Amino acid sequence: MGLPAGWVTDVPGLGRKEQLRAIGNGVIPAQAYAAFHHLLQH
Repeated sequence: MGLPAGWVTDVPGLGRKEQLRAIGNGVIPAQAYAAFHHLLQH
């Protein structure tokens, strides 16, 4: 996702559900960039 290691997972007291909520849709821009970059190369 482009986040530093432990950005969300090393937060004390933050469970899996809260980790996923904290990350939210942060992966979407990186995936979109990668997809368009790949498409433009072909």
